[in-house]
Amino acid sequence: MTYSQFGHMIPEMIVLGIFILVFLFDTFSGEKAKKILTPFTAILFALGTIAIWIIPPAGETVFGGMYINDTATNAIKAILNVGVFIVLLQSAKWVDSEGVAVRKGEFYELLLVTLFGMYLMVSARHFLLFIIGLESASLPLAALVAFNKRKYESNEAAIKYIMTAVFSSAVLLVGLSFVYAFSGGSLYFTDLAMNISKGETSGLLLVALAFMIAGIGFKLSLVPFHLWTADVYQGAPTAVTSYLSVVSKGAAAFAFFVIFTQCFGAVYSDAWEWMMYGVIILTITVGNLFALRQKNMKRFMAFSSISQAGYIMLGVMASETLGLAGMMFYIFVYVVSNLGAFLVINTIEEQTGHISMDDYNGLHKTNPWLSFAMTLAMFSLAGIPPFAGFFSKILIFTSVTSTNSWALYMLVLVALINTIISLYYYLLVVKAMWISKDEPKVGALRTVRCEKVGLWLCVAGIIFFGLVPYIYQYCYDAVVNSLHILTAIMP
Repeated sequence: MTYSQFGHMIPEMIVLGIFILVFLFDTFSGEKAKKILTPFTAILFALGTIAIWIIPPAGETVFGGMYINDTATNAIKAILNVGVFIVLLQSAKWVDSEGVAVRKGEFYELLLVTLFGMYLMVSARHFLLFIIGLESASLPLAALVAFNKRKYESNEAAIKYIMTAVFSSAVLLVGLSFVYAFSGGSLYFTDLAMNISKGETSGLLLVALAFMIAGIGFKLSLVPFHLWTADVYQGAPTAVTSYLSVVSKGAAAFAFFVIFTQCFGAVYSDAWEWMMYGVIILTITVGNLFALRQKNMKRFMAFSSISQAGYIMLGVMASETLGLAGMMFYIFVYVVSNLGAFLVINTIEEQTGHISMDDYNGLHKTNPWLSFAMTLAMFSLAGIPPFAGFFSKILIFTSVTSTNSWALYMLVLVALINTIISLYYYLLVVKAMWISKDEPKVGALRTVRCEKVGLWLCVAGIIFFGLVPYIYQYCYDAVVNSLHILTAIMP
């Protein structure tokens, strides 16, 4: 190994550099200077995101084949960065509030560390590096969930999250140990694929795959591994909840795709195809049915995100160029749609403390801009044309049905039926804001500049991502140019 190999880790080096600068600024600056820590971090991160978009990746494996940064991994990192940037804008007012301002440097530092871990997850081509990235992302998230340390709900949510994270990691490692024993003693993705393709499907391999689906399923909130999600989303600070619902889910979904197609693609139809059918159907259906019953907006969005995770997993079943491109585009649209909704929820909660759906009755009378932004977010999440969510669902459904499998056609049919169910509960929020005759419980609110910028970015993305083909073309070209990701693809 030579130090020149670190030059291939441009996104990681950029995030690490931002982390060091933020840490030094937070540690050594005076109280007056710390007032500009938020814009300082946001500007640095925006410049870093632009650099990741612009600088072409090397596309070669380094560190003995453990790491790669090709066009597809670079693209998903840029997408995750967009989500983190919007979260930074969303949290600007909260981190300056009483009781949090003294620790806002720690908030940004923990956020950057988790993002660094997610970068390692998506670029890993060796399970040791993947586990390092997974734990680097998970442990700081527990601290972020508990950031409101004087609130009982936040502490309870952190305990539930850390216990779930530990348990899911243990399950994943048990499954990995079985795979290691079955495959001949290697943790490289390519070696695993080669050894598994030579052998016959056995009970040990089926158990190993079930354990690995369960371990990563916890991170993605797939049913039946979702029970922590609603409580953690409700108890965590809203900015952290939005980060959990979008950024960590996007990284885990991409890593899931790479691991299961590269390592286990040869035994797709013999081993894990039907496992994933069941998990996806349960995830979409249970998420939708439980969302129907929710009045707390954060729990409502928690079950909505569970259902959305099922749609994202449809890309894994396609497992070809269209599948990964459709998944990446879906994640991008999900970033702007979900964060747009959370921006509105955060603004109302921070200024009024209201978090129930009933509190949104008549909101358009006092806050038409917030009502408009929330309406677009709900329309996009529901998949109503002509908004971006409609096109993301169409593209991922198209990628799945392109395989000409009757089972996949039935899977898409179930997903379409569930889309109709989701229309009902998303429109409940729109009804409360625009149709309810109750007097508004939320008075006129003033959003800070950062929140306005974040909302504008989300609204622009919801409107234009579906109408401008550049974003999907960018994702598709990134996948086509990433030959390493498309090796060992499922038959």
